[in-house]
Amino acid sequence: MSRLLVSLPMYDFAELRAATDAFWSALRGQLAAAGIDAPRELAREDDHAAPWADPALLFSQTCGYPYAMRLRGRARLVATPVYRAPGCEGPRYSSAIVVRADDPAGTLAGLRGRRAAVNAPDSQSGMNALRAAAAPLAVAGRFFGAVVETGSHAASALAVAEGRADVAALDCVSWAHLAALRPRLGGALRVIGFTPSAPALPFITAAARSEGTVATLRAALRAVMADETLAPVLAALLIEGVEILPDAAYDEIAAMEAAARRAGYPVLA
Repeated sequence: MSRLLVSLPMYDFAELRAATDAFWSALRGQLAAAGIDAPRELAREDDHAAPWADPALLFSQTCGYPYAMRLRGRARLVATPVYRAPGCEGPRYSSAIVVRADDPAGTLAGLRGRRAAVNAPDSQSGMNALRAAAAPLAVAGRFFGAVVETGSHAASALAVAEGRADVAALDCVSWAHLAALRPRLGGALRVIGFTPSAPALPFITAAARSEGTVATLRAALRAVMADETLAPVLAALLIEGVEILPDAAYDEIAAMEAAARRAGYPVLA
């Protein structure tokens, strides 16, 4: 049997790992019933992006920006999750723009010249959406005084809370998890608005997977969502369901970048 690879890295907070593992176990059970012997364990690699373009990939979740900008042709869309969190609407999500709780800024415009924390330069929620929000405010290609890369949304939140940065755009699902799971951190921050929305983080498989395999993955996801015994797991993960969007829905992310470039703001700065 050929090697199969599975991962769910995007909301894999330590406090949620039991729920994430239970979600995968349920999904694996559905796949086994359909004749797919998937791995028992999720891959949890230091480089969480490594599985996304691996031909062995059976199932993962990626950020929409890398999917739209570089993974097409190497990965294919399976489904888009529907989350229950402020800033989500159906299969769409946005980013919460957060500052310290005692910061006087009331809008993004009030943060000109301040320091922004960004989880990664290829993040839809942390970079591309924030760039889209700041582009109309930029002058000569600049709005922020400095941009600090942190490595994760949790690290960006901490950087703002500790005063090493003044603002960050946090994926609204990540923000909902952080506020609930780490109340001291959540209480140190305040939401001043939300970025433009985009299709949520897609579930993907390797590009070479057959239509039959994709259909099986979709059916397995729907079965998991409909399983009442999994309600506590899904509630912990804030997942309400999945939708099957056309692949072209993710063109919106590339269009968001293109609009910022046309506005003279090609780089978050």
